[in-house]
Amino acid sequence: MAKKGKIYKKKCAVYSGTFDPATYGHIDLIKRAAKIFDEVIVAVADNPEKKPLFELSERVAMLKEITSSLKKVKVESFSNLMIDYVKSKKINVVIRGLRMVSDFEYEFQMALTNRKLGPEVEIIFMMPKESYSFLSSKLIKEIAVLGADLSEFVPPLVERKLKKLLK
Repeated sequence: MAKKGKIYKKKCAVYSGTFDPATYGHIDLIKRAAKIFDEVIVAVADNPEKKPLFELSERVAMLKEITSSLKKVKVESFSNLMIDYVKSKKINVVIRGLRMVSDFEYEFQMALTNRKLGPEVEIIFMMPKESYSFLSSKLIKEIAVLGADLSEFVPPLVERKLKKLLK
């Protein structure tokens, strides 16, 4: 679109992760990123080393359903290096979530490595709302196994799927 002789390009970002399962913290970051960017691709990683509870196709399907009302959000999967996936999409912004200080060291190391592999790609760190800052997919799986009420931590779809899978 043109405005006063200048051309503004569509600005896109990728928010990547395993999302096993997606939590309200993830959803918070997706919604907030959609306010900043013209398009947000939620890129679900196929990372068998993390031993995901849900299959890749299930994680993608859940996120598609959860984000279906967000017109600027697209959900895809990838199985190569995140930086290669981002470059293949010709996107130069990656969003990473930081919950606690404990996340920082790992995320910082990953960001510096990705900067070496793709110096044209910027990594943006976003923090979820305070009320979601303690949430992690690992914690959700642990308390789900013990039968906890998950309604404050994950969308209803995710809670139903977790309960069905773990019974």
